[in-house]
Amino acid sequence: MIGHVGLALHGHRGHGRDVGLIMHLSASTSIGPDPNDKVLVNTVTNALKMGADGVSVHINVGADSEARMLEDLGRVAVACMEWGMPLLAMMYPRGRKVADEHDLESVKLSARVAAELGADIVKTVYTGDADSFREVTQGCPVPVVVAGGSKTDERAILDLVEGAMEGGAAGISIGRNAFQHPAPDRLIRAAALIIHEGRSAEEAMETLRT
Repeated sequence: MIGHVGLALHGHRGHGRDVGLIMHLSASTSIGPDPNDKVLVNTVTNALKMGADGVSVHINVGADSEARMLEDLGRVAVACMEWGMPLLAMMYPRGRKVADEHDLESVKLSARVAAELGADIVKTVYTGDADSFREVTQGCPVPVVVAGGSKTDERAILDLVEGAMEGGAAGISIGRNAFQHPAPDRLIRAAALIIHEGRSAEEAMETLRT
């Protein structure tokens, strides 16, 4: 699970089975003056003190504040190396110069930047098909996981998972399309069939239906 400090403070590990926690260190809101401007709101050392298994930061490549966000990524990466803390970098092409955040060259650049600056895992958007996404994963020396994107239907998200895995993704990192699904546990099981057993999206849909 990926979440902010409040997730750990208010019950992440208080009920049921223990689940690994990646503590997110950056934030913005959709009603702020620039939602693409992510600022650091927590630290690696505090995440360690709270028992996090890893940390994550969000960088919008192409945003007006890109330079400062990249500086933040570099400083967090150095702290993670010092403490042996795994770092997930969420890298999205977003800004005035970005006409399409799924553009192959922009996604390739974003993923590579994260690896060059010290990320252990990169989360980024799917480019639309397995062949193009393979260029992203082949050009990035660390594992790449694919984001779920905007809320969509279950078949579309399973098709995305299948294409991403065919394109060399190490896995998925999906938020709203999982936890806003009527049966999140069934959707996760269906996705796991594709990721861990090599099943097709169609086979996963049959499992989801039953």
